Amino acid sequence: MAQTGLVRGHAYDADSGEPITFGNAVLEGTTMGTNTDIDGFFTLTDVPVGTYNLQISFIGYETQTVEIVVKEGSIVYQKMMVKPGGVQLQAVDISARREVARTEVQISKLQVSQKQIKALPSTGGDADILQYLQVLPGVITTGDQGGQIFIRGGSPIQNKIMLDGMTIYNPFHSVGFYSVFETELIKNVDVLTGGFNAEHGGRISAVVDINTREGNKKRLAGQLSASPFSVKALIEGPIIKLQEDKGAVSFVLTGKRSIIDQASQSIYSYAGANDSIGLPFFFNDVYSKLSFVSNNGSKFNVFGFNFQDEYNDPSIARIGWQNSGGGMNFNILPSSSSLIVNGIAGFSDYKSEIEESVPRSSQIREFFVGLNFGFFQGNYELKYGIEIKNIFTNFNFTNQFNVNLEQFQSTTELSAFVKFRQAWDRLVIEPSVRLQYYASLPEASLEPRFGLKYNITDYLRFKLAAGIYSQNLISSSNERDVVNLFTGFLSGPDSRFNDLDGNPVTSKLQKSQHLVTGFEADVFKNFEVNLEGYIKNFPQLIIVNRNKVNLEDPNFATETGIAYGGDISIKYQTSNWYFWTTYSLGFVNRNDGEQIYRTIFDRRHNLNFLASYNFGEKLDWQVSARYNFGTGFPFTQTQSFYNYQPFAEGSSTPYETNNSNNIGIIFSDERNGGELPPYHRLDLSAQKTITFSKNLNAVVVASITNVTDRDNIFFFDRVRYERVNQLPILPSIGVKFNF
Repeated sequence: MAQTGLVRGHAYDADSGEPITFGNAVLEGTTMGTNTDIDGFFTLTDVPVGTYNLQISFIGYETQTVEIVVKEGSIVYQKMMVKPGGVQLQAVDISARREVARTEVQISKLQVSQKQIKALPSTGGDADILQYLQVLPGVITTGDQGGQIFIRGGSPIQNKIMLDGMTIYNPFHSVGFYSVFETELIKNVDVLTGGFNAEHGGRISAVVDINTREGNKKRLAGQLSASPFSVKALIEGPIIKLQEDKGAVSFVLTGKRSIIDQASQSIYSYAGANDSIGLPFFFNDVYSKLSFVSNNGSKFNVFGFNFQDEYNDPSIARIGWQNSGGGMNFNILPSSSSLIVNGIAGFSDYKSEIEESVPRSSQIREFFVGLNFGFFQGNYELKYGIEIKNIFTNFNFTNQFNVNLEQFQSTTELSAFVKFRQAWDRLVIEPSVRLQYYASLPEASLEPRFGLKYNITDYLRFKLAAGIYSQNLISSSNERDVVNLFTGFLSGPDSRFNDLDGNPVTSKLQKSQHLVTGFEADVFKNFEVNLEGYIKNFPQLIIVNRNKVNLEDPNFATETGIAYGGDISIKYQTSNWYFWTTYSLGFVNRNDGEQIYRTIFDRRHNLNFLASYNFGEKLDWQVSARYNFGTGFPFTQTQSFYNYQPFAEGSSTPYETNNSNNIGIIFSDERNGGELPPYHRLDLSAQKTITFSKNLNAVVVASITNVTDRDNIFFFDRVRYERVNQLPILPSIGVKFNF
């Protein structure tokens, strides 16, 4: 048997220190090669002893080559500093992504880059990940206000959204254009819409995993921008510069603040509820990160954040939330072992409240520690890890019957997972299993999962995934809430309640089973088609019993559900053009024991079209368009009204002569039997990059949101008998200075 060693390393941009993603790493004169990941990391295993030329190539960069010597049983680490400016064939990037598609399952997984996000029409001068999530297949949003997404039949509480490994409990602002995530910091986004493997747990529908980049490792840089919607600033740079034979320390700090509540009173006075308040949205976001990179590729990051949001309309309510926290993560490459170790530790604290006639408040605080190990050898990968979470919740809610629901609870969740991936010439399998233990219940959940891909040809692939999932977290939101700007969190039931048959529940967990299958095809160069069908079964969902009339009534109730459908996406991409078209067909039903009904987010048909074109001698012009069409959401119709008597004086209340100001509503017997009008919106933007020097430029962005001034319904105020629409046509101009 041949004596072998291992070669691994990182590829960095020589000017900024940014990782080279999806670059080609090959040993010249051999068939051994691989692709760099989102961190610019690559590994070549089973390399025979000898001397080689290691080569890194990628579109837009000069090919970099260095000589390496592989000894028996050795681990060779090589840092590659790749210079921009080389002219490479576009096939380099295409072949790299195709190789990843051949060797990884990636079903129901959508990878989003910063470049793709910026291809969107820039609402208010800034493209945002929330705007891009809305064009992904299977993702539904309630519109321009509210900032919530529903993924393949799952409600927002059933989606786990992470930032650098931390759970962010409310990542979207009330105005439906912006998230808490800064686009300029995003390195990669993985959207797992179903059938995800055992690395992820604690949610029963979907995962959105967002990773931020490190600060510039070579020079001081930044950005200043302003538009009628917001102002923001970013500063980054090295504390110790990255060199070929040394590590680096860098930082990045970013902040943004909305000004739409002030600007709208003069610029968009026609869009607000009245001239005095304009558009009553406010947010303020701060994020910072300090990064250490060693000479052997190991790295360590420390980060912190503070996000705030407020919706303040005196005629409706004042609703606000704040999310703050911080943590650290690390990635260790032992010089004497092929094992890769990474971990995370941190905390987050989310508080929200609503000021109206019925008070509500919620707080959820989380401390967590996770440790993962990865081992790569040839065509197989083994990964395993553990995670410990402590979750504290403080929930206070008063319903329409003046009955108070409270929960003050601290619970611990323990989990462990093992994932194995083996790739052959045509077949890839990915079995995994996760064990979740919920200490407060106490209850354990064993969750096997499986993924498979079969390469029918080099250009046509079949894929399949299935799994069992659980979660303990509950939201205060209700299926009757067509509009919901307040979200409260509870860490599982703390009292007894019954199932749909009236029997005491034997498990207090929410559960689901997923089955996803489909095909992906590279029709021709730069043209990709993806077709998937899915079914998600929810054998038990737990909701807050907001119809509780007496203190003796249970605080919680159960439902079952099912979501099924399919979607198709078509992508065409060249150096100038980017086209992305998706169509989704979905069915989402719930059973509350009395009837089977459509959920309020059961948008049966949803179509998105995105186009972007770069032109000019230096490709310094970009025009973009995005169109969305969706059939109407279901809602429960009104049957009649009545004069609601709260009986404040008990049995002596003079109900025959007392005129209450409270209007009660009797809803239709058929839950969500009505349907709102269809939604459609066209957005356009154009931007010009003005270059002053190599590291100094300005970007001017002109955009129009809702070009056709479509009156899309937001909700119908039953009591006032008034229709409230989404935002009207909103033109804007924004300017960014990059240095």
